[in-house]
Amino acid sequence: MMYKAKISSEKVPAAEVKGSINLRIDGRTRQLIDEAAAMLGKTRTEFMIDSARAVAIDVLLDQRLFELDPEHFDAFTRAIDNPPVPGPRLTALLRRVPAWER
Repeated sequence: MMYKAKISSEKVPAAEVKGSINLRIDGRTRQLIDEAAAMLGKTRTEFMIDSARAVAIDVLLDQRLFELDPEHFDAFTRAIDNPPVPGPRLTALLRRVPAWER
């Protein structure tokens, strides 16, 4: 039996290509990052990448992932489907002009 190797001319996905990010930060912030990195035995780059990745994951999961057991999921969907009538405090809050529009 003969096997043929498939040669792909597709480009490497952008997520697999290394790139750089240039940041301008004040000296105090750089020193703070360097001290924290040193405490963990990491380089500045390792520390910044690990920190940024962890925060990015948290932000995305906060917006996308809900883990609930069946009972709590049912309660959650009932609450979403049947919101309470807004009370006077919420109504007053929603009528206020936001500070950034004043």
